Amino acid sequence: MNFMTTIHKMRAPGLTWFRLPLFIWSMYATSLILVLATPVLAITLALMSVERFWGVGIFDPKLGGDPVLFQHLFWFYSHPAVYIMILPGMGVISELITCFSRKQIFGYGFVAAASMAIAILGFVVWGHHMFVSSQSVYAGMVFSILSFLVAVPSAIKVFNWTATLHKGSISFQTPMLYALGFIGLFTIGGMTGLFLATLAVDVHVHDSYFVIAHFHYIMVGGMVMAFMGGLHYWWPKITGRLYPEFAGKLAAMITFIGFNLTFFPQFILGYLGMPRRYHAYPPEFQLFNVLSTAGASILGIGYLLPLIYFLWSLKFGRVAGPNPWRATGLEWQTASPPPKHNFEKTPVVTTRPYSYSAQEDADLNLASV
Repeated sequence: MNFMTTIHKMRAPGLTWFRLPLFIWSMYATSLILVLATPVLAITLALMSVERFWGVGIFDPKLGGDPVLFQHLFWFYSHPAVYIMILPGMGVISELITCFSRKQIFGYGFVAAASMAIAILGFVVWGHHMFVSSQSVYAGMVFSILSFLVAVPSAIKVFNWTATLHKGSISFQTPMLYALGFIGLFTIGGMTGLFLATLAVDVHVHDSYFVIAHFHYIMVGGMVMAFMGGLHYWWPKITGRLYPEFAGKLAAMITFIGFNLTFFPQFILGYLGMPRRYHAYPPEFQLFNVLSTAGASILGIGYLLPLIYFLWSLKFGRVAGPNPWRATGLEWQTASPPPKHNFEKTPVVTTRPYSYSAQEDADLNLASV
């Protein structure tokens, strides 16, 4: 509620709704989900307490309750919770793609609307987690169709990011490498989600390693890549120091390779029938499990490297200056790190967001900053 109220009532003068950074649009959509979904989780916990302490049959079949009702309430919160995690990452990617391609974002209004569409449609697809839970076939068909529909706004975002890159003056700095990794991995995660939204396929791969791989391509390949990209992007603003660029690029590449080696074999394992949550498996699955374990070790190195060079940069990193990326946005118009009150006087916004030009930055060598 604080985020939503701030966005409504405390914008800088001239910062109209369609001058907001796309990251703010994504945070607004995330806040909307939190306000509407989290009370359902609290209500479910309260119902469990009523059942436990007073013996009222709600979920327990021995008391006349319905355990499938618990699944419905759980997933009504928990599926929007996935978008609570991924929407901020999508906002970060919008900031990175436009900055490091030196172009205005393609279809700003569509990207902003897609964030809100994801927030709204995310509430009506919870039943695709329950195709094998004894819910009716007709309910399953409705949830299947809605699950395909919720993929549309995500696809709009990926299309617009890709269109923004087209003919841009692209600089392959560390944040951009994470952003490009996000687009590739999130696209794989989204496409495999369509497999799981298909009734017949989901019955086969439900509770298998296919689901594990899909989830991690969204959450780790998506959200963690976006988090790392955003951390590298705003690190100079947060600390006033630059990290070593070569080490950053190396960590991004190691993370990308380690992630794919970890989780892509799990798609194959799940399709072949290996269930999740089992510690033992047939010998024919050994190769793919070994590959996945090796990939996890590589992925761990990719996560450890930034911790090392971020700590190193706090003392030995070069001074960043207020705007090392030549980015637009109010946060880049003040010192790094920002002073206590951010600005000496309230800034007035007079331009549209992301007023980049690929031509004027064609000769910019960001690697030198």
